[in-house]
Amino acid sequence: MYKRVRLTDTVEVPPRHLADVSEQRVKALLQDKLEGRMDEEVGSVVSVIDVHDIGDGAVVPGEPGVFYEAEFDALTFDPTMQEVVDGTVVETVEFGAFVGIGPVDGLLHVSQITDEYLTFDAKNQQLASADSDRSLGVEDAVRTRIVTKSIDERNPRDSKIGLTAKQPALGKHEWLEVERRRREQDTEAPAEGD
Repeated sequence: MYKRVRLTDTVEVPPRHLADVSEQRVKALLQDKLEGRMDEEVGSVVSVIDVHDIGDGAVVPGEPGVFYEAEFDALTFDPTMQEVVDGTVVETVEFGAFVGIGPVDGLLHVSQITDEYLTFDAKNQQLASADSDRSLGVEDAVRTRIVTKSIDERNPRDSKIGLTAKQPALGKHEWLEVERRRREQDTEAPAEGD
């Protein structure tokens, strides 16, 4: 879920920029420091939006810059457990599909896609069913639910988000549309004896 949050952090202003300690300069430094970073409490920092307050600078022995504490607003993406999210398949592998949900990727394990047995078709970069014409490949839109979440603040790329599509109203958008049309046809069909 995307959120706008008020945060406080410390930023080092290098000596070459000390003549211009403005909100714009501090914002740029905060963007360089924080955007793309994962945090257990706020999720992934997507963008630093506005700087509201810059505190007094502090000099730290042995450090060339001056450190300022700043209060600012940031746009964050914090996936929550059981949240339903729409995303796009960015990669398929033998064990499942990686789905881009906001600024992060989640793993849709092959066992969590459908009840049908899926095999990996490396040539076409897709997972395909031998029982039906269903397949899931790169750039396919999917609706999933977040079922596991493990955030690694030190190595954000090691963070793990587990997804499932094996519940009603979840799966590849194309499959959901076919299912919706089938239900509509079933409700429009005349009952026996009419």
